[in-house]
Amino acid sequence: MTMLDRRTLLTVATAAAAGAAALTPEMAAAQTGIADEVIDLWPGDPPGRAPVRITRKVDEKSSDPAKPDRWVTGIARPVLVVRRPARPNGSAVLLMPGGGYGFVSYDNEGTSQAAWLNARGITAFILLYRLPGEGWQRRQDVPLQDAQRAMRLIRERATSFAIRPNAISVIGFSAGGHLAGSLATRHAEKVYEPRDAADRLSARPDLVGLIYPVITLEAHFTHGGSRDNLIGPGASAMGAELRARSVDQRVDAQTPPVFLVHAVDDGLVPPAHSILMFQAMQAARRPVALHIFEDGGHGFGVRLPRAMSASAWPGLFVTFAARHGVLPA
Repeated sequence: MTMLDRRTLLTVATAAAAGAAALTPEMAAAQTGIADEVIDLWPGDPPGRAPVRITRKVDEKSSDPAKPDRWVTGIARPVLVVRRPARPNGSAVLLMPGGGYGFVSYDNEGTSQAAWLNARGITAFILLYRLPGEGWQRRQDVPLQDAQRAMRLIRERATSFAIRPNAISVIGFSAGGHLAGSLATRHAEKVYEPRDAADRLSARPDLVGLIYPVITLEAHFTHGGSRDNLIGPGASAMGAELRARSVDQRVDAQTPPVFLVHAVDDGLVPPAHSILMFQAMQAARRPVALHIFEDGGHGFGVRLPRAMSASAWPGLFVTFAARHGVLPA
C-alpha cells in the first residue's frame, strides 16, 4: 500500500468516525488549491452567504520552491487543514495566519508553524477563514464565526484526532492575532445560528498565543488596513463598533492565558498593541506573558535567522503552555 493510499484511508476513516466533511488530498487540491487533509467547517453554505461568486486564488510570493509563501484569497469554503505529528502527545494548536483580513498567509504563518508544532508532537490545524471584504453579510462577524466553529469542531472530534479536548491552544499572527484574541475574549458571543451538535460545545481556547497581533481598532496606532477590511467603508468613524472589536476592551475573568510576542522594530503593527493587551490581562488578573524583542520586524513567523532575538519565541511559547498544563511538561 502506498503512502498516499494510507493517508487517504486515514482521512476517510477519520471522517467516518467523527461525521466530518473531510476531503482526501486529491479532492482538497481540486476544490481548495491545498493538497492536504482538509475538513469543511460548515455543513452546507457558511453563514451570511455572499451574493457574489467567490473564486479561490492562491498567489505564490516566493521564488524558492523549497520555501513556498502562498497567499490565499477567495475563500468561499472555509476549512481546517490538518497536519498530524508522527507521535501525537495529546495537544493541539489551531493556527490563524494573518494577512490584514485581506488574504491568508498560508505558509509563513500556517504550514511553517505546523512543522515545528508537529516536531513537538502537537497536532496542528490551519484555519483558512473567510475574508470579510469578499461580499459576506455581516462582514465584521465572518472571521469570528469561522474561528468559533473551528474550535467547536476540533473539540467535538478530539478523540478521532488523539487529542485532549482541554488541551487546545490557538496561535494567531498579525490580523490572525486579532482573530485569535477575539476568539479568546468573545468565545461565548453568539455570532451565528447553531447548525449541529458541535455548536453546543464551548469555543473557548485553553490558551492563546498572539504573535505581533493587531489588538486595538480604535487607537491612533491601529493597523488601518485590518480595521477597514474587517469593518468596511467608513470604519474609522464607527467608534462603538471599533471599541466592541478591540480585543483589549473585551478581556474578562473567562479569558484564557495569553502569550504575547512583538518586535521593537515592527513598522506595521507597533508593540503598543501587545502592551495594551498585557495591561488589560493584568487588570483582569488573568495569566499573561509578554515578550518584546529587539529585532524581528513584522511577519517573521518562524523563518528568522537564529541571530535575531525574536527567533526564540517558539521555545518560550512551549514553556508557557506547559506551565499552564496545555502541553506536556
